[in-house]
Amino acid sequence: MSMDDERRLREWERWGSVPLSIGSLVFLVTYAVRVLVPDLPPDWSDLLLLITVVTWGFFVLDYLVRVAVAPHRWTYVRRRWLDLVVVILPLLRPLRMLQLYGQMLNRHQQPRLSLEARVMSYAGLSALLLGFAASLQVYAYERYTPGAEIRTYGQSVWWLCSTITTTGYGDLVPVTVRGRVIAVGVMFLGVVLIGAVVGSFSSWLVKSFRRPGERSDVPGPPEGE
Repeated sequence: MSMDDERRLREWERWGSVPLSIGSLVFLVTYAVRVLVPDLPPDWSDLLLLITVVTWGFFVLDYLVRVAVAPHRWTYVRRRWLDLVVVILPLLRPLRMLQLYGQMLNRHQQPRLSLEARVMSYAGLSALLLGFAASLQVYAYERYTPGAEIRTYGQSVWWLCSTITTTGYGDLVPVTVRGRVIAVGVMFLGVVLIGAVVGSFSSWLVKSFRRPGERSDVPGPPEGE
């Protein structure tokens, strides 16, 4: 293991943090415009497609460089398997912006927000970004499919809200294979995020109402008393 390789890897990740976060936002915006405005002039549509592809190419290049400079390449790939998934599924790239958000919150040794507040903010931003990407994809796959129930973006957003909150009205459901795969991911995401938010909020309530000097691990009275 080379210390130079570790240093180069850290420097590359630090250097690419902000540009890649901006690229993630550009990727999401260009994809959203192409989906939500299907009647764009051909020149504009081609330009947005080019920007989307070039941005995705930067994501691939970043991953390849990080693997190349990592001290143990296969170990790095196994431990950072989510990075590979994000490269393959670039609409997950908005999560990169959460890394930048986390770095901004933790710039000081003592974070300004409590642990519970940070968990809730991360969960909320994750739901917003990934939910927006999921609604775009479901709308793109479903709108022109014969027999589909999701024909407008508003319907796609309604389906997303009822699914990610685990309500599941069932009035609108995807009919394509890709749409149903995305729906499974949204269901899993909803369970995880709601669990994280509810658990953090409950912990915050317990801390807020706990009396000074009161311990949370005080044992109850012995049995039989």
